[in-house]
Amino acid sequence: MNTNTAEPSIKQVELPRSEGADLHLKGITKRFAEFIAVKDLDLTVPSGTFFALLGPSGCGKSTTLRMIAGLEAPSEGEISIGGKDVTALPSHQREVNTVFQSYALFPHMTVLENVAFGLKRKKDKQAMEKARAGLDMVELAHLANRRPEQLSGGQQQRVALARALVNRPQVLLLDEPLGALDMKLRRQMQMELKSIQTEVGLTFIHVTHDQEEAMTMADVVAVMNEGRIEQMGAPRDLYELPKTAFVANFLGKSNLMRGTVTGERDGLLEVAASGHKILVAVDRAVQHEGEIVVGVRPEKLHLNHEAPTEATGYNELSGEVIDVSFTGTTTEYLIDVAGIGRIGTFAQNRGQQAAEVGNTVYLSWDSAHSFGLAGDELVNAGVDKT
Repeated sequence: MNTNTAEPSIKQVELPRSEGADLHLKGITKRFAEFIAVKDLDLTVPSGTFFALLGPSGCGKSTTLRMIAGLEAPSEGEISIGGKDVTALPSHQREVNTVFQSYALFPHMTVLENVAFGLKRKKDKQAMEKARAGLDMVELAHLANRRPEQLSGGQQQRVALARALVNRPQVLLLDEPLGALDMKLRRQMQMELKSIQTEVGLTFIHVTHDQEEAMTMADVVAVMNEGRIEQMGAPRDLYELPKTAFVANFLGKSNLMRGTVTGERDGLLEVAASGHKILVAVDRAVQHEGEIVVGVRPEKLHLNHEAPTEATGYNELSGEVIDVSFTGTTTEYLIDVAGIGRIGTFAQNRGQQAAEVGNTVYLSWDSAHSFGLAGDELVNAGVDKT
């Protein structure tokens, strides 16, 4: 058993796989007086999926989780788990368990008693045996007789997780469960939560505002904004091909440029943007005529000190460096491009010549990395203004 002060890793023990359940939300709306927190939400989460609800504070993600848990009643709509309508069922009659950011451990009970609590309420004759197995799963069996206040934050989080898992719910709900942990431990727990979910086979619904956390752990991510799902899919798909400006800006950073479609050739849209011609693949654009918004991720851009001597087949822009930020592994640049505005990019620090404020530089990127959004999109939607 690991007795080091560092947080131990999850043991690779043989665990019986649970049968998770499909989760269906149909037409879910939640009103608080005049405020609508969730608006006509339809959602299906297949059994055994690690699903993340991602969005800024106030977007409706925690309210959605509380309705699934039975802690809030929807104003309209239906919720079913495993084909059973649970909309009107109280929380204790639903096959769900919730792990909160606060852990909600009982301070007067030992760690083992905390894990066994739910099983004892169900009068499970094997409550203590199952609780010990749960602690063994998260490698905390050696702390079974301690009180919660004697544990670190990471250890308390593991106890809360074990307590939820030993009840073998059909759906496990995670409400910002890693928010109270420091960065290093949070990243470790991200990997371990995913490992546990894969082992036990449960349906996990994870609510978070942390983009990296959702992208690292989830099979499917739903980005919420103002009570609605803006876009849903695999993390890579959402990042590489956002469908709205909010998703493009909330999941990482994006350079968004307004332009007008002037033609189409060889599967590419030609877009005029303040005197610049930008190409975007037809199948990577949600709109194919009129004014559109073209985007490209900062890391897709190549920064050069010299102008290309011949046509490269890439999109090309030039501008003046107005800001340089050294971040360790990379150097981030902000370039002012005439007519378009500020474009951000970064370069890996590999000993190459760095650009300086005031330098004229040349940017290029493959049209396969452009994406096209609707012309009525607000280019600052989803930008963190803090």
